Parts: sequence; structure tokens; C-alpha cells
Amino acid sequence: MSKQIDYKLLPLLAAKSEAQWNRYFVKNKKKLESMDVQIHTLHDNIFKHTNCLNCANCCRTLGPRITDKDLEKMAKALRMKTVDFSAKYLKIDEDGDLIFLTMPCPFLGVDNYCSIYEARPKACREYPHTDRKRFYQIYKLSIKNASTCPVVYEVLEAITKVN
Repeated sequence: MSKQIDYKLLPLLAAKSEAQWNRYFVKNKKKLESMDVQIHTLHDNIFKHTNCLNCANCCRTLGPRITDKDLEKMAKALRMKTVDFSAKYLKIDEDGDLIFLTMPCPFLGVDNYCSIYEARPKACREYPHTDRKRFYQIYKLSIKNASTCPVVYEVLEAITKVN
């Protein structure tokens, strides 16, 4: 079992590997289209030695897009009206999307636990997307996410070194 990568080192590590990952994508895009099972297996195996509570870097640095359904679930979990929740915690970004007013996430505790975990936004539930079908479609996004998430970094390292 390998040790979890320190999230503080990820920007440097990912920057060093980015060109290699991009070259791999250009050369192997067709191959990537049929690699979901292999990538999902990597995802599962890497998560066996990854504890998100040791990192929570995504919660500190990435602002998820909040859908109307997310807004309703979070407001309900906090027993607030959606309009009050929105006024207290959300803003509209330059793309017109609802996002958290502040980062790190206002629901991230000092212990890295999410105080609204069961009602967290869909984008948070699905992150880091390495278990998604048609992974090749978000490969470029994954390169960006590798500087934030140790799992994404390890998945990209594994598929580009083995294949």
C-alpha cells in the first residue's frame, strides 16, 4: 500500500507531469475511450489508501457549481428558506453560475468534515470524477484537477506510465 501524496506538493508535481499527460492524451485518445474499466479500477485502488479527510483540498480551493436542486437540499438540511440560504452563502459568478460566496467552503470544518455532507452539492458528491463513464471526455479537466486532488494525480500518473 502506498502512502497518500501530500496535497501541498500537488501543484508542483502536476506541473512537472502536465506536458507528459497532454502528450499521452494526443497519442492515445482513441485508446482512452475504451479504458473506463481500467481507470475505474485505478480509482478504487487509489481510494483504498486515500483518506479525503487528510486532505480536503478540493473543499478549500474549488468552488462547486450549485444547482437549484443543490440549493433546495442544502437549505432544507439547515432548516432555512432557499432565499435566505442563497443570500447568506451563495453568489453568482462571472459565468452566471451559483457558487459559494467564500472559499474555503463555508461548511468545511477544522477537522475537514463537511457539516452538510448528506446534502452537499452534486459537484462535490461526484468529485474527483475519476470513476465517471467516458473519462476521456474530462481528461483535460482531470489534468487541471491533478493539482488539487491526490487521487486524480495518481490516476493520471498510472495510466500514462503503464500504457
